Amino acid sequence: MIVPESAPLGAVDDDREAAWAAAEAAGRVDEGFRARFDEQFPRLHALFQRLYADRPDGRDALAQTIALASGSWNARPLDLKVRDGVRTGDPDWFQSERMLGGVCYVDRYGGNLAGIRDQIPYFRELGLTYLHLMPLFAGPEGDNDGGYAVSSYRRVDPSLGTIAQLTELAADLRLAGISLVLDFIFNHTSNEHEWAQKAVAGDPDFEDFYLIFPDRTMPDAYEQTTREIFPDDHPGSFVQLEDGRWIWSTFYHFQWDLNYANPWVFRAMAGEMLFLANLGVDVLRMDAVAFIWKQLGTACESLPEAHLLLQAFNAVLAMAAPGLVFKSEAIVHPDEVVSYLSPEECRLSYNPLQMALTWEALATRDARLLQQALDRRHALPPGTAWVNYVRSHDDIGWTFADEDAAELGIDGYGHRRFLNDFYVGRHEGTFARGVPFQENPRTGDARVAGTTASLAGIEAGDPGGEDRVVLAHALALSTGGVPLLYLGDEVAQLNDPTFADDPVRRGDSRWVHRGQRPRDRYADRDDPTTTPGRIFRRLTKLISVRQTTPEFAGNALLPFHTPHASVVGYQRPLEDDSDAAPHGTRVLVLGNVGDAPIAIDPLTLSGFARIARDLLHDVDLDLDEGLSLSAHGFVWLRVTPLA
Repeated sequence: MIVPESAPLGAVDDDREAAWAAAEAAGRVDEGFRARFDEQFPRLHALFQRLYADRPDGRDALAQTIALASGSWNARPLDLKVRDGVRTGDPDWFQSERMLGGVCYVDRYGGNLAGIRDQIPYFRELGLTYLHLMPLFAGPEGDNDGGYAVSSYRRVDPSLGTIAQLTELAADLRLAGISLVLDFIFNHTSNEHEWAQKAVAGDPDFEDFYLIFPDRTMPDAYEQTTREIFPDDHPGSFVQLEDGRWIWSTFYHFQWDLNYANPWVFRAMAGEMLFLANLGVDVLRMDAVAFIWKQLGTACESLPEAHLLLQAFNAVLAMAAPGLVFKSEAIVHPDEVVSYLSPEECRLSYNPLQMALTWEALATRDARLLQQALDRRHALPPGTAWVNYVRSHDDIGWTFADEDAAELGIDGYGHRRFLNDFYVGRHEGTFARGVPFQENPRTGDARVAGTTASLAGIEAGDPGGEDRVVLAHALALSTGGVPLLYLGDEVAQLNDPTFADDPVRRGDSRWVHRGQRPRDRYADRDDPTTTPGRIFRRLTKLISVRQTTPEFAGNALLPFHTPHASVVGYQRPLEDDSDAAPHGTRVLVLGNVGDAPIAIDPLTLSGFARIARDLLHDVDLDLDEGLSLSAHGFVWLRVTPLA
């Protein structure tokens, strides 16, 4: 990289002139880009002022970032520019009731990119409109944190395919009505990345790309307030280089954190982001967003500058790939998770609280914590949505707020210990067959790994296992936003204990739930006498009903309480004037996490008109007769509130 002569940030009009000159130098600039530049530059300039006002090279880094955006727009394929226009004209496209996400590893599910391409007919059969392919770019040989240690953002792992094949796959998915989702791993690179190697070698253009210290003085100071994320790999937040220096490494020792206090890091990563955008990506999953800014004396998580950086990346994207949206991955306190959601930062976010508390409710047979979270913490800013999931490629961490639990008389620390013990099979009477991940005996912290079927009791042969799987998905499918399936769960894929025989993977217990595509279980998906067949039939029924239920669009959710601790309830109102459902109707969802049937009395339902429509069975019900919920049962009812 050639770093221009230094110049500090100045007045917005002066810096605009320099930035526009850089944009024109990058090639022809059309009217559309000029209009977006005029709209976004004041915002981006203000963000650079807040982030880099003390940098003598801030103005040049900003100008070169604009040059990247201009060049990327010029190189953007025409069909993607057309899609940009469609998406910006319908910015809430992801709020549709027809949205359904799927996620998988390319090698585990399809073998390679060609194998994923072969699965497109099945994806359409399932109803997918969104496909997240787990990290697939070049990384270190052997352990690379499942692809989250990136050695090049511009080369696909050779065992999976090529950039050309990825671009072709993205185009095929678009034709099938499926949006491609990829990870933007922007907190860190692998230690083999070209930038990392140049930084360690002392290249003056890259030595400030990472946080490297000559001795333990500064690492010790930082670690007074940071936490250990992967204690099984290394203590603290730093690892030692071969020459004795120390480099910031929040996660695994081969993942080195980038130094965003250097504006040239921002400029460089903006270039990688725009490269991914031009492959045909619709959503970028912003990995580890909470960790991207460091400040001595803090936990170095969810600092204000992390939000400023996201907003700055968002502004660049709005110039050069305006149809693409960000999805936040922030497994932090619930209040912090929501803080990343806005049209100016991330329009989508994982909903780790609902996921964790669904499992908490199934373990305790008590829905009160889950109900409390839906009542208080489900609402989002306009133009944003949750991605709701039962489980992911990652572990389950118990992210509920201790203060919320305390209101219900629950000690947060002790409750997390119970949940960990329950889901790894250490608690008497448990139905779960999970395994611990990153268990820290010093702090008692731990997380849980396992497939949905194994955690819910199917592997153990528990009679309630199938119903728990379906109930958990019924909640994820009906609470709003984008429901996300980990592919394989729809045929009740079980844990894969053979990961322990793999010398590369046996140190990461999350591989227990990242097994190969279960061909035998997919072969049984149409056989109702098998567990895969029953799960597949029931889940695809839920998906088809969701896709024809306009009340499930959007994110609005209204509480509904019953006298029963084991029952979670909420209403989904119709958010617009759609003619697809009677005006004024809502869908009432009730789910019983308990092991015994529950009778909902008519008085509890007396706020609705007498006749309700059972959407799953397509029949009318008389609410004056009350309702019965079986153990681990649920209903989706179209109801009409009384005036």
